[in-house]
Amino acid sequence: MTSLIHIADRVLNRPLLVTRDKAQVVLSVLAGRIGVNAPDASRFEGSSVVEDENGARRAVPYRVTREGVGIITITGSLVNRGAWVGASSGLTSYEGISFQIKSAQADPAVQSVILDMHSPGGEAVGAFEVAALVRELAAVKRTIAVVNGMAASAAYAITSGATEIVTTETGISGSIGVVLLHADFSRQLDREGITPTLIHAGAHKVDGNPFEPLSADVRDDLQAEVNAFYDAFLATVAKGRGNRLTAAAARKTEARTFIGKAAVDAGIADRVGSFESVLAELSRATTPKGGRSTSQNRRSSMSETSGAPAAEDAGISKTEHDAAVKAATETGRAEGAKTATDRLVAALGAEGVKGDASRMAAALDLAQKSPGMSGEDVAAFVVSNVSGVAKAEDTDAKGYEASRLAAAGLSQPAPKQSKKATIDTNAIYASRRAGK
Repeated sequence: MTSLIHIADRVLNRPLLVTRDKAQVVLSVLAGRIGVNAPDASRFEGSSVVEDENGARRAVPYRVTREGVGIITITGSLVNRGAWVGASSGLTSYEGISFQIKSAQADPAVQSVILDMHSPGGEAVGAFEVAALVRELAAVKRTIAVVNGMAASAAYAITSGATEIVTTETGISGSIGVVLLHADFSRQLDREGITPTLIHAGAHKVDGNPFEPLSADVRDDLQAEVNAFYDAFLATVAKGRGNRLTAAAARKTEARTFIGKAAVDAGIADRVGSFESVLAELSRATTPKGGRSTSQNRRSSMSETSGAPAAEDAGISKTEHDAAVKAATETGRAEGAKTATDRLVAALGAEGVKGDASRMAAALDLAQKSPGMSGEDVAAFVVSNVSGVAKAEDTDAKGYEASRLAAAGLSQPAPKQSKKATIDTNAIYASRRAGK
């Protein structure tokens, strides 16, 4: 029930940039008739760890191929806030997408970008700001959006800012429109003998509530809100597509969706292709500084073209190369371990978390499942959403804490002679650094 309340808060009486079918699915979920399976957002091309010319390794919030093609996958329903949510939950946040786009724009390892799109859209609030970031990215790095399944409504708004839009043969794109869903449960409540009373201040405070039918005035106000978002949507598409799809042409689509070549004919997309063909195209076109592709700059034990052993006359000897690789790997591992340790110390040692068995266990769990969150964000989320343990004698919480620490490879320190449950995080992670 709690999850349905959160879903209702997200979708009822709010302008949404989603397909008609998606809106019907949402209403069905709220009625308790069906469940939702979270989509899988995995992508096998590229790596989320990049290496610079000096061999230093760092993690990035997207995937990058050896040729410098950045891959940002946008899948599932889109929401404005919630950086910790991911596609595995069925939701992707504009907050997270924005961070990926800005990071890719500033990353020297990324020469071009693929927006890997598979989304029916989502919340109107925040979508156009992300589209603006895509336009900024496309102004400095070639950015191709691939309708790799679906780019509809809010997802299409984001897609429209790309240098070029490529759709698969069965890709669905468009749905340039806005929908606002209002559910009137008044008759159902009446049959069940329930009479809700809304006590409020301000004439419009409860406009659009689900306990009574919409009045004509409230309906007009909501329609005006939808129209405002619609105009903003059309303007966003025109800024990204230019003469390929003007605001007037986008309006004439009447929020229709288009499949494959039909999208190209309508100006919604530029050509038919596939994710693989676009990746190959950008890989060939990428030429970093020095005139060689990233794959050529990074030395390999085998030739890129023939499979023969790499030549040893390219600047350093094989012995020197192997030693440099070993040193860079050890440095990268050490820096990565230190970063991970510092993050956990920040999460578990924060005020409101440290010494509270329940919150420490929850913070450790969240930190492991959401590697993109900083230690400070993990602590803030836990303090806001997890009830603390009042007494150290709460053995269930202490047992859960111990099991979570053990699962993470950490040992729980010996208890202090105190009635309050406290854990010395410095001792825990000093032990971890020492390999104990």
